[in-house]
Amino acid sequence: METTTETSQTTSSNGVEKGCSAIKPQYLTSKEKFHELVDSGWKGGKKDTNEATGPVEEKTEEPEEKRIKLDNKVQQEEDKQNKKRIRGQNKSRPHKKPQSYDDRRLCPSIIQERETKCVYGDKCKFFHNIADYMASKPADIGEKCYLYDTFGKCHYGVTCRFAKAHTGPDFKNLVNEEVFKASKERTPVKNHLDKDLQWRLRKRQVPFNATEAYLKTISKGKAQGNNKNTDAAEKDTTDSCCPGEAQNQPTELDSTANVKDTEVSDKRVGALTDVDLVKLRPCEKKQVDFSDKLYLAPLTTCGNLPFRRVCKRFGADITCGEMAMCTNLLQGQTSEWALLKRHESEDLFGVQLEGCFPDTMTRCAELLNDNIDVDFVDINSGCPIDLVFKKGGGCGLMMRTNKFEQIVRGMNSVLDVPLTVKIRTGVQEKTNIAHKLIPELKKWGASLITLHGRSREQRYTKSADWDYIDTCSKLASPIPLFGNGDILSWEDAMKARETGVSGLMVARGALIKPWIFTEIKEKRHWDITSSERLDVLRDFTHFGMEHWGSDTQGLEKTRTFLLEWLSFLCRYIPVGLLERVPQKINERPPFYMGRDYLESLMASHYVEDWVKISELLLGPVPKNFSFLPKHKANAYK
Repeated sequence: METTTETSQTTSSNGVEKGCSAIKPQYLTSKEKFHELVDSGWKGGKKDTNEATGPVEEKTEEPEEKRIKLDNKVQQEEDKQNKKRIRGQNKSRPHKKPQSYDDRRLCPSIIQERETKCVYGDKCKFFHNIADYMASKPADIGEKCYLYDTFGKCHYGVTCRFAKAHTGPDFKNLVNEEVFKASKERTPVKNHLDKDLQWRLRKRQVPFNATEAYLKTISKGKAQGNNKNTDAAEKDTTDSCCPGEAQNQPTELDSTANVKDTEVSDKRVGALTDVDLVKLRPCEKKQVDFSDKLYLAPLTTCGNLPFRRVCKRFGADITCGEMAMCTNLLQGQTSEWALLKRHESEDLFGVQLEGCFPDTMTRCAELLNDNIDVDFVDINSGCPIDLVFKKGGGCGLMMRTNKFEQIVRGMNSVLDVPLTVKIRTGVQEKTNIAHKLIPELKKWGASLITLHGRSREQRYTKSADWDYIDTCSKLASPIPLFGNGDILSWEDAMKARETGVSGLMVARGALIKPWIFTEIKEKRHWDITSSERLDVLRDFTHFGMEHWGSDTQGLEKTRTFLLEWLSFLCRYIPVGLLERVPQKINERPPFYMGRDYLESLMASHYVEDWVKISELLLGPVPKNFSFLPKHKANAYK
């Protein structure tokens, strides 16, 4: 009896296991047969690849198959323990910097072919002999360099892993003058960190006049609140003694406040303009039309600039940089400022800030307003990560409404562009609070609200609540509200648009299949082939080398981000293999054979097979290479 009950619970009426996608029977296979096919089809087999790339790290286990919860209490306790084990990130994963794969590096003075010698002389830790460097340099990957073909010059010279395409017999870097001259006239990437600004940030010499003026109003309000009873008593006394005299004489607090406000000095250099003298009203700020747009969500790690360029090609309307910590930006950290870079193809671009205090968030907003080119600034009040939440940031702001109000009002007062806010339904699973916050956000000055249809406790284990998003969209009117959650097909998008949302934000759906934007706009299911998917990955590697470099260090950084993306891409099931269209985002792909070998390889959940795909595009991995994805696939549990 027990076995029959269990099988009836684990299979649905059409014979498909619950929690798994329905795939046509002729493509289904077992785990053993699947890996046998993938290993046998690889060029040279496993043995040869191991010998070529050196010792391989211990094999990473793929996620277990979904198990149905039983009524048994013991089984439920085991499930809870398993959830705790797999939840969140692989925090103990091996982390190697890209420069560790390039021990023998050439001096920048030699790479850039400077006329002057290296300023460090004999103390320089890099190679200065090109012949010695070339003898130890890894073999070139291909005969064509994307950077040389696109810009007419590769700035990585002999260190480029495609150096044969643009180096002469004496190791001199060749230049295509016609292409190089044309490329110099445009600026493909904006929002670089200026060295002078970085120095002034580290020395704390950047003025924040608008922020200081706003912070004084906060402290003044607190002082008035603390002395409320005292002021009331004094007022009663003056009214009873000489009311006429009290009305004619201004209070000392008001007079000193007026003096302080007029004494705010502006130390900026240059011509004095109307903007410096007159504060912009909300109606005079830059206006952005957000209505009926497809918004690529700001995604940590995977939402980098090369990935956003791929999504722009497929039709994403709005893009946003990865979440940046405001304190790191104020300290001038290069790695944090890199998250703000904007490509010329991103016509509607914003940056997302995370912080938990009004002073740092307002200062950061003023800093970005004066130094970078963006169309909007977003506050991340939906981040569920423990590190952020425990400090009061991310989802924690939803429970700290006083601080939240001060942050929104403060940032809005110093920005010349719209301020947007991203929130969740709430913190606890069964306690929604977004509907209480949205009317307040309207008063505080938010120009757009994005609502993720899950709470912090839910993470990604349950479906998004679009009925609740619909209710909140009516409360937000006339401010646009974007909905976010579980959109993996154009049918999902059409159902979401039936609610009152102004637009859609796509997050995991874009990672699993970035062509989702094309599907939504053309209202069709795209049965994309494995070769077309490989071309998408090839474009990503080209954009990655343009962004991070075509030398060994840049190449391995591109490979790392490619592998992070492949940990999501492997969840995609081709349309032609599905028994029931469309694929649902929380349904686990069973083991299946693709229509060709490459399609089967792309369906693998093993890290080793993702590395094989990267080797098709970026050559063999270094001997000491190891990788484990940052995020765990816990949405299937």
